[in-house]
Amino acid sequence: MERMDRVAPMPPMLPPPPGNDLNDGLPGDRTDDREEAADEYAAAPLLNCLLREVGEPAGAPGTYRLRASDRLIRVRGSRRPTRPEVYADDTWHRLTHAELIKLTAEELRAFTGLANSELPTEMTDSRDAVAAILAARARATPPADPYLRSEQSLITGHPHHPAPKARGGGPVAGWLPYAPEAYARFPLELLAVREDAVVEEGDTTALDSLGVPPPGYRMLPAHPWQLDLVAARPAIRDAFADGRLVRLGRTAHPLWPTAAIRTLYDPDPDPDADFFLKFSLDVRITNDIRRLWRHDLLKLRRTDDATATAFAALPGPAAWLSDRGYRTADFAFEELAVMVRDGLRAHIVPGATPLLAAALVEGFDGSPLDRLTDPADWWAAYLRQVVPPALEVFARHGVVVEAHLQNTVVAVDAGGMPVQALFRDAEGVKLLADVDRAAGWERLVYCLVVNNITEVAALLAEDHPGWDPWPAVRTELARHDLPEIADLLSSPTLPGKTNLLLRWTGADGADARYVPLSNPLANAPAGE
Repeated sequence: MERMDRVAPMPPMLPPPPGNDLNDGLPGDRTDDREEAADEYAAAPLLNCLLREVGEPAGAPGTYRLRASDRLIRVRGSRRPTRPEVYADDTWHRLTHAELIKLTAEELRAFTGLANSELPTEMTDSRDAVAAILAARARATPPADPYLRSEQSLITGHPHHPAPKARGGGPVAGWLPYAPEAYARFPLELLAVREDAVVEEGDTTALDSLGVPPPGYRMLPAHPWQLDLVAARPAIRDAFADGRLVRLGRTAHPLWPTAAIRTLYDPDPDPDADFFLKFSLDVRITNDIRRLWRHDLLKLRRTDDATATAFAALPGPAAWLSDRGYRTADFAFEELAVMVRDGLRAHIVPGATPLLAAALVEGFDGSPLDRLTDPADWWAAYLRQVVPPALEVFARHGVVVEAHLQNTVVAVDAGGMPVQALFRDAEGVKLLADVDRAAGWERLVYCLVVNNITEVAALLAEDHPGWDPWPAVRTELARHDLPEIADLLSSPTLPGKTNLLLRWTGADGADARYVPLSNPLANAPAGE
């Protein structure tokens, strides 16, 4: 698509959108339907980034001006925008997905003065991964358990990332057998590492339940995709050759990949014996190569202990899924590391069903939101469970929990009402002993308010036209005696993370940068 000159200021109005739920009318076996659906699933998060980070509203609903090029672009839908068009030669032109990627790259070059050949390839890879996932889902059976179904529901994934489903550019056959979105489940590769090469810290006894190693060895399970990626590397190849590392086969039962892809759930049938395992995965997923990095592992016990202690002191049912410990081999410290995380059963209140919060926004078969006629009570209950724990551990213990949708599990009762929130992932936790309080607060506001509350609020408002979710949010936040709350309720803006610009400029994935977003709390009346 050729670069356009300055566009006319008054383009025709956008026709009414046809609906904004990408899960409506999922394709069946028709390839053309799947390809069109893949375009829409992939376009939505990319457009969210493009319009948030380098665009601005341009008058007509759904119309935006791109700040560097002055082009006008319009979309249908707001929460999950699709069907992008660009204005040129006095008319609107529909963009294919390839053209949208080209336009985005041109805009970012102009906006930043930098080139990037890698990210457009990731955007294409992400779109093609969605197409492969849709084809696989059409042939697969979803898990019967609602929790597992929720973890494996995220076809769109991160709603504000330019390439949320990129899988490292490898062949589909290399990653699809391990894709949660394709309803995968699979056994682990069982390795045994010689005792003098073992490095571990914390409680890793769950690993020993997976098999019986030879005398003088310890169990070291491996994700099969990761083992495929790293087994031929010299340090690991040599360890297999000299006997420091041996193969023992596979686990007797499959484990289930969760939304995080490299974190697997073992729903052991014994009471309270379930657990999660988190592995290194030498693939870029969203902003980072998903290794268990040495520096994170070495501070794991301190971070997790502080977080677990903070949650244990809270009133109410909120829970922390502790990252108990890790085990690895000294010759492949990061590549073969595995972390053990608490399971759900020891923490869930009796009779409740855990559900991934991100799945509530994405939509899945059995979501309690599908049964709502009046969202007010459900929304108040959700806020009561999710907001206080995140604020209290910050205020009283100096712990900044990464309380975004993918790290939040919400337990609901038989009627679908939220009765508990569980949080996870010590790797993303920050301690105020280590970071500036203002930076920690900004991170908490982004994760809890922008990434979590705003996304759920937008879905509920879309499903229940005329209902305003923000008075209840204001009321819940105002109950907490933190010095930052007054400013949060009055500030004209909230921090929105710039995932598109971070990836385009090659910034470190942990180096969060933000753009100001309009704050719906500032003008919201207090609820009852």
